[in-house]
Amino acid sequence: MNEVSAFQQITGLAPLDYAILATALAALFVISYFKGRDENDTKDYFLGNRKTPVWVATLSFVATEISAMTIVGIPPIGYTENWQYLQFFIGSAAARILIAFFFIPAFYKFSCTTIYEFLKHRFGVETQYAGSAFFFVTRLFASGVRLYAASLAVSVIMGWQLLPTIAFFTVISILFIGFGGIKAVLWTGTFESIVFYIAGGAVAGWLLLHIDGGLSGAWQLASEAGKLSVFKLGWNLNDPNVLWGAVLNGVFGSMASFGTDQELMQRLLTLETRKESQKTLILTIFTSFPLTWLYLGLGTLLFVFYRQNTGLPLPENADKILSHFTVHVLPAGLKGLVLTAVVLASIDSPLSSLSSSFITDIYRPLIKKDGDEKHYLFASRLSVLCFGLLLAVIAWLCASGSGRMLWLAFKINGVTAGSLLGVFLLGLLTARVSNKVNVLAMFASACFAGLTLYLSEKGLAPIGWSWIVVIGTVSTFCLAWLLAPLEPKFRK
Repeated sequence: MNEVSAFQQITGLAPLDYAILATALAALFVISYFKGRDENDTKDYFLGNRKTPVWVATLSFVATEISAMTIVGIPPIGYTENWQYLQFFIGSAAARILIAFFFIPAFYKFSCTTIYEFLKHRFGVETQYAGSAFFFVTRLFASGVRLYAASLAVSVIMGWQLLPTIAFFTVISILFIGFGGIKAVLWTGTFESIVFYIAGGAVAGWLLLHIDGGLSGAWQLASEAGKLSVFKLGWNLNDPNVLWGAVLNGVFGSMASFGTDQELMQRLLTLETRKESQKTLILTIFTSFPLTWLYLGLGTLLFVFYRQNTGLPLPENADKILSHFTVHVLPAGLKGLVLTAVVLASIDSPLSSLSSSFITDIYRPLIKKDGDEKHYLFASRLSVLCFGLLLAVIAWLCASGSGRMLWLAFKINGVTAGSLLGVFLLGLLTARVSNKVNVLAMFASACFAGLTLYLSEKGLAPIGWSWIVVIGTVSTFCLAWLLAPLEPKFRK
């Protein structure tokens, strides 16, 4: 009993908290085992034989979209800023509708395993290779930030050092995704979404019970402090929270994230028919928004709680506000629930999508053309291991960075995501015949977007980071369209 008490003193966690976390982790491996034990080929490993139920794909999509960046990255925004982040979701909802009716039919027309196969059918293999390469860069760095964010939160709650925490997530992700493939990701994602709702709702309920005046008191104090502001009018290009700019970025950013990113689109390709895939994406509007608003609201409630309890210590970094609150204030049980939500949000990593793109777009056509399905399945699992280790290295490097974690992820994503979206839109909206010039346009636009971001961060360009993906998209589309007549010269 004394040993348990001493351990609880060190970590701040009770046996009940560890039991909740252990049960959730055990569920991951059980799901992975039962869903992955009969896999014999890469179609099953990457697409689940296209037999995924709509409700499973919807909740899994939400779990992947939300990730650790929502669980630990959005509450600090509600705590330090306001609700203007929700403006992005207006554009995001519009983007999902556009993707459902323009992108998904094209992917199902060519029966794509990865969405970059569409680029091969539409333009040629060079554009496919470039698209896949841009995906690797975009997803690896953005996911590395996500892994860092979750590891930071768990290290605070558990009292661990950051490196062992990153290693913990990496090992679990490699094991259960490496064995279970996309079916393990889909079904555990469903489980994760449910846990996210339960954890967020439970913490919000506890806060409301311990805030003077309850919901009305919290609303009044937050309103007086300007924490409930949703819309911000104006024309300042340097402010990413201005309404029209945020909505426009939401459209372009979400089209890039959902329509040209294999990690999220892979879930939609596991549905049997095009109509089921479209229905799934539309449904995510009504499942993602409440969860985003819930965790943004948690940040606001934390602001009110600490404003009313000024004697309580605060973390030195606002990024740690939810983790700090969990360790120092929440009772046993709720601590374990928050910890479990953060851990699960971190484990739903992009390893399956990275593996599918590497094997389908790079390994099969360029490295090993004559392998059998047994070989490709083994190579797929081996690539999960390699990408898992690479993500861990990126997450560790992120520890030396600074700034809001959520914004950092968006900035990283914007530089290359615009190039991907631009070339996809060229293929979907025009009849332009081009291939190698597309590659040139993508790289040139990424360099231009990166330079713009650098100048913006240094205060040398009066433009907000949220415009980076728009700039990359428009420049790629226009440059590739203009250079298309020169394609015959590039083929010589």
